[in-house]
Amino acid sequence: MASELAGLAVVSAAAAGALAYARFATARLAPGVPRLAALLPVLLLLPVLPFAFSSIHLRTISAFFLVWLCAFKLLLLAAGQGPLHPALPLVRFVACAALPVKVRVDEKQQQQRSSRSLPPAFLLSYAAKAALFAVLVSLRCFRPGMPAYAVAAFDGAHVYLMLELFLASAAALARALLGAELEPQFDRPYLASSLRDFWGRRWNLMVPGVLRPCVYRPVRARLGSPAAGVLAAFLVSGLMHEVMFYYITLERGTGEVTAFFALHGACAVAEAWLARRGRLMGWRPPPRPVATALTLAFVTGTGSWLFFAPVIRSGLDKAIVAECEAMGAFLEEAGRNLAAATARMVWPATS
Repeated sequence: MASELAGLAVVSAAAAGALAYARFATARLAPGVPRLAALLPVLLLLPVLPFAFSSIHLRTISAFFLVWLCAFKLLLLAAGQGPLHPALPLVRFVACAALPVKVRVDEKQQQQRSSRSLPPAFLLSYAAKAALFAVLVSLRCFRPGMPAYAVAAFDGAHVYLMLELFLASAAALARALLGAELEPQFDRPYLASSLRDFWGRRWNLMVPGVLRPCVYRPVRARLGSPAAGVLAAFLVSGLMHEVMFYYITLERGTGEVTAFFALHGACAVAEAWLARRGRLMGWRPPPRPVATALTLAFVTGTGSWLFFAPVIRSGLDKAIVAECEAMGAFLEEAGRNLAAATARMVWPATS
């Protein structure tokens, strides 16, 4: 654990320094090739930083933040678009680049709200999710005996809760240090009534937030086809997920994850066509509960077939669970030590 904390300090310092350089280097350069050339050293450094971690969780989350989201934001900055701008204050620029931070533009509203405090509803919601995640980890030993559909649902819930908790921790840190809010990451994906609803409006909203300006809009504008933009965005998402899986497994990608997203992109395009056709023909859409059940069944079924296969085949799912258990034990021990230290401080004052 000490080595991981040291790695976290090194990665944080290196990323902050590189992003500070990115802000100052682009401040006096026009968007286009000059900015891209100035940002090239940072874009080459970011993929190296996650290898400072031996922990699968830290390596993967740092790769997601730095290699995917941060790199795409810097590419948008080179084009004069996106959430980053050299005029932003340095700390806000670095935070917005390295984390999925939403920069407030309404200063009056920012002054009226105590943005550094966490709302009780936020704390209660994520405490419940943390408890549910702990239950899932403890039940992992029963996974081999589960039917295929239950395994898919179990793995999907594990990924969902793990991402939610990691991003909630980042949100709490950003609020405490910067008074900044993180962009909402999920909007109850278990209620999605279509693939377009699931991927575009409910699941891991950071990803469509960068894919729309980076991939979808340019392809749609160039080819004049929304379907081409959707297919291109899903293909790029699949390729980037292959990169993320490399940071998980440290093995060459198999193409299964790319196939998963290519399949979902094609199905989302077909779904949109059928929806337009149905409106013209006067077809009645299925009831929302039925649409939601079909959507989740398709996502979990194809996910079990293609998305989770590389991790399970390599046996890293067991290593991931072992890391979760070790982290739980570490937090439990830290809590006991903190309680003991507090008791020693309080006891003399009350005696």
